Amino acid sequence: MPDEERVRKEMIQRFGDAYKAFGLNKLMGHIVALLIYSPEPLSLDEITKQLGRSKGPISQIVRRLRDKKLIRKTWSPENNRKDYYEVEPEIFENAFRNNLELIKNNTRIAKFLNEKVKEINKKNVEVIQQRIIEMEQFYIFMEKHYRNFLAEWIVERQKLISKNKNKKSK
Repeated sequence: MPDEERVRKEMIQRFGDAYKAFGLNKLMGHIVALLIYSPEPLSLDEITKQLGRSKGPISQIVRRLRDKKLIRKTWSPENNRKDYYEVEPEIFENAFRNNLELIKNNTRIAKFLNEKVKEINKKNVEVIQQRIIEMEQFYIFMEKHYRNFLAEWIVERQKLISKNKNKKSK
């Protein structure tokens, strides 16, 4: 197996493992890795063929990845009857934003539970309330750090893009 093919397969496998570790579908990681690795957009048929999977699951996962703004549909002048897919330019930032939304949801849950616990008239409500307050503060703190990270990343990404443009123009 040529080195390039070995690297491609390794990348697909590792992304699948990483997605699974995050509690996501392993096939999502495979599709993302394949599209990151591919210099050109791929059709649904090409994705299914390269991953050796049936079209149904691939189609469902592609839809989910599009909904999460990790990949996008693109047009191909060679074949305008098929949909082609490529990674979103901000794929890593969007993945991070998706995680931020999960954190925000946990914050909302904690705030909701905090209000509900206040309604309880039991002796051991203080322990429960303290735990819920800690949960709420924890997720508020996480949100703050996620937002700071995103702000820093946007600046860093612009530097990378500028550096790549300078290399290409030389």
